[in-house]
Amino acid sequence: MDLAVGKLLWPDISPPPPVSPPLTEDISCDVLIIGGGIAGALCAYYLAKLDIDTVIVEKRTIASGSTAANAGHLQFANDKSLTSCIHSFGEKDGVRFYQLCRQALDELESICSVLGIEAEFRRRCNLYAASEPKDVEALKQEFHTLRTYGFPVQYWEAEQIARHYSFHRPGAIFSSGDAEINPYRLTSELISVLKRSGVRVYEHTEVVSHKTGTHPLVFTTRERRTITAARAVVASGYEALQVKRHPNAVMESTYAIATEPLSDFPGWYEQSLIWETARPYLYLRTTPDRRIIAGGLDENTKIPEERDALLPSKSKRLLEEISRMFPALTGLRADYYWSAPYATTHDGLPLIGEREDLPHCYFALGYGGNGTVYSTIAAQIISGIIARGAHPDAGLFRLDRPAR
Repeated sequence: MDLAVGKLLWPDISPPPPVSPPLTEDISCDVLIIGGGIAGALCAYYLAKLDIDTVIVEKRTIASGSTAANAGHLQFANDKSLTSCIHSFGEKDGVRFYQLCRQALDELESICSVLGIEAEFRRRCNLYAASEPKDVEALKQEFHTLRTYGFPVQYWEAEQIARHYSFHRPGAIFSSGDAEINPYRLTSELISVLKRSGVRVYEHTEVVSHKTGTHPLVFTTRERRTITAARAVVASGYEALQVKRHPNAVMESTYAIATEPLSDFPGWYEQSLIWETARPYLYLRTTPDRRIIAGGLDENTKIPEERDALLPSKSKRLLEEISRMFPALTGLRADYYWSAPYATTHDGLPLIGEREDLPHCYFALGYGGNGTVYSTIAAQIISGIIARGAHPDAGLFRLDRPAR
């Protein structure tokens, strides 16, 4: 599967990831992690903290899959509103989901600080704007729900938005405490730290078969090397759906661009994160090297040829959207542009946990528009299950949960 097509930003402007060898011998470990992206790196981090012997295998190179196409837009809010989550899952579980997302932002900040990782983590405020007047009523309801449960939000009317931004919207939720990050650099630097702490990492090593009904588990690579492990974590992102479809998962396509570096951002209050109520939505952020990343405009297709054929027109439209919102930014040029597959779920929650037909194998699938945040939650839950046999939040995200 092509996990990104086009000219990618992060690999071009970031230090290269550490180089790891392919697996050339039979090995054993406590936990095998399949996937060397952000989800796999975070799972390995929490397992290593518990002194669990961990191996990571990646069939390409570290951070070269979906992580390289990740826009690094981090927030506690989700594509599915808190109001909708409460309606779907009940008050306790709906609120807990949003609380876990907010805590994941703190976890990511702590990881970068404690380990000395310069992953360009920056706290940002966030504007969630009504795309049309008909969206205002639901947006106000969501504001009241978020405020009721203690989330740091304000409601801005059209006049307040116009005072802070160069565009006009009929209303918005303005929140604090969200963040931006370079996910590619986070993954590569975290892997470097993990390797120094004893985690074994193998690149260009593809697992092609798994002997079921045995314990410990035995995996075989394309080069016919075996990995024996007591537990395994599948953190292969969207490619996990190629092995076996999941009824709750939906594949789509998404697009993004990054502009040339700019001298200033007139009409953009505090360089906040920006997204909107329209579906599919547009999102925007800035970068430390003063670019604008804009993305979204998702298409309901999983066919790579269809997805990639739309990249030129989608890139043009994203650039036009930036110019429309910030008219003082004249002559904008996109230095980077890419398309990528994108997975969501029908009920809006990521897929985390053990699959009944694959005992002792755990899935960390951060499907949805908040993938890095979901990967952080997944890593904490799965490491807790492996170390202690259970985790109090595991039931909310289990793979066999009832369809909603």
